[in-house]
Amino acid sequence: MRPADFDTLAEALDYAAQGDHGFHFYDSRGRLTATLPYRELRTRARVLARGLLAAGLSRGDRVAAIAESEPGFPELFFACQYAGLIPVALPISLNLGGHAAYVEQLRGLLLAGRPRVALASDDLLPFLREAAEGLTWVSTGTVADFSVDSGQKAALRPTEPEEAAYIQFTSGSTRFPRGVVISEAAAMSNLRRIVRDGLDVQPGDRSVSWLPFYHDMGLVGFMLGPLVTQIPADYLRPQDFARRPVQWLKLISRNRGTIAFGPPIGYQICEQRLRDGDIEQLDLSCWKIAGVGAEMIRLDTLRSFAERVRPAGFDPKAFLPCYGLAESTLAVAFSRLGAGALAERIDMDAMATASVALPAGPDTERVSEVVNCGRPLPGHDVVIRDDEGVELGYRQIGRVTVRGPSVMSEYFEDAELTREVLNEDGWLETGDLGYMTEEGLFITGRYKDLIIVNGRNIWPQDLEALAEEQPQVRTGDVSAFGVVDPEGLEKVVLVVQSRTSDSQEKQQLAFEIQGAVYANFGVHCLVDLVPPHTLPKTSSGKLSRDAARRGFLERISWEDLHAVPGSTGTA
Repeated sequence: MRPADFDTLAEALDYAAQGDHGFHFYDSRGRLTATLPYRELRTRARVLARGLLAAGLSRGDRVAAIAESEPGFPELFFACQYAGLIPVALPISLNLGGHAAYVEQLRGLLLAGRPRVALASDDLLPFLREAAEGLTWVSTGTVADFSVDSGQKAALRPTEPEEAAYIQFTSGSTRFPRGVVISEAAAMSNLRRIVRDGLDVQPGDRSVSWLPFYHDMGLVGFMLGPLVTQIPADYLRPQDFARRPVQWLKLISRNRGTIAFGPPIGYQICEQRLRDGDIEQLDLSCWKIAGVGAEMIRLDTLRSFAERVRPAGFDPKAFLPCYGLAESTLAVAFSRLGAGALAERIDMDAMATASVALPAGPDTERVSEVVNCGRPLPGHDVVIRDDEGVELGYRQIGRVTVRGPSVMSEYFEDAELTREVLNEDGWLETGDLGYMTEEGLFITGRYKDLIIVNGRNIWPQDLEALAEEQPQVRTGDVSAFGVVDPEGLEKVVLVVQSRTSDSQEKQQLAFEIQGAVYANFGVHCLVDLVPPHTLPKTSSGKLSRDAARRGFLERISWEDLHAVPGSTGTA
């Protein structure tokens, strides 16, 4: 094993191709649908690389592809590595009924990335072609269309360390997408630190993932990570995980997976869908690293999952909280292996009024558990700053900034936005809030999502969790944010998906949520009841508070809010 001991991704595949491992793809019933050994991936990628160059592409051109969890996307990604081209991962549709919205999203990404070629599977090619209609500079097709072996063995010049390895569009607005440019050097630096210092990958390890390839954790952590360590990887499509989440656990059990990650909601969905009969068929004693990240980590979610699968041999010490973002390739900090998820009990009032993380005492009335995301990776620095950029001390809550060799080069063709988040000294504004202690980094929320009412800092995650305690409200049914009224005052808004059509039941639900928010946070809130499947999501499947805020302001007038204090009742 050579744990990411390479200068480029192409060099990593050259080495992995000498072994016997590779990628394995499964369907929603756990049946193996395709196997792609690393040696075959190398062969296919080099054929496709020559096909792309024969089509007239030049070094540095972008090649987009809908990043399905199937062999075609890794082939395209590494064809670009061998040809000196730049792959761009496009998302799959998370809403089967949202044809128009998905086409609009793809078109926005094509306009932003301006690829010369855009590829998709036979199933999704019609969506891509509809999105590319009228864009004369992009050719569409499938991997097979460009994988034409002409017999010519023209020399390939792989991407070099200082060149761009790929562009990843971050979750968020489809109208103003942000393309993160990651160099070969940044990618290899992050992978090296992840597999050595974060995970300590060993021969015999095996990864199992349902995370999409168009998300940084899925792409870097679970497509590139296994390859640069030459270990096998098993994949379940994200949409199949959504239908049958227990298959993820069954794959871990059956294939003796050792490394599998997910956001907290992934563990929560598994726990909710598990039946006693499923647990009897599982043996999760092999699962030594259960990584958790990509969103705010709630300790109660992990505790509940661990208790549910304890009879299957799951060890809670396998939990590995971490912190990262696409703008730093993937990982920034890892907690300690084998320690499980550790958290501090913090005085919520001190957090809200003084922006300081004081440990809760026996008489503290309101307590929040904040999970330790661990120490920064070697060679990377994390500094907490105030709004003026001044470095803060331990336990002071402020803006999380990161510097290191894994940080992006730029946002693609957006110098102004790049300057907003990346200064001349290499410090990246992550957009997150948190604090540091001698034990590591603690994330408390998103800076742009922070709600400030009467001088109190309120994190939307806390409001959402409170509303979800209502029996009529499901996990993921709430989006909380702040809006500024015409008088310049910030108002707290909770948009809640309601499944009842009875007006009295809806009114009662709104009153219950308002009462809970006031009792816990001392503020009045507006409750906007909307039908199921209304809340907008990002490309990675997470709720978009920014989009929910915009939608709320578009459909609600301030006159309506004043006429019906507290609840808009639009469901």
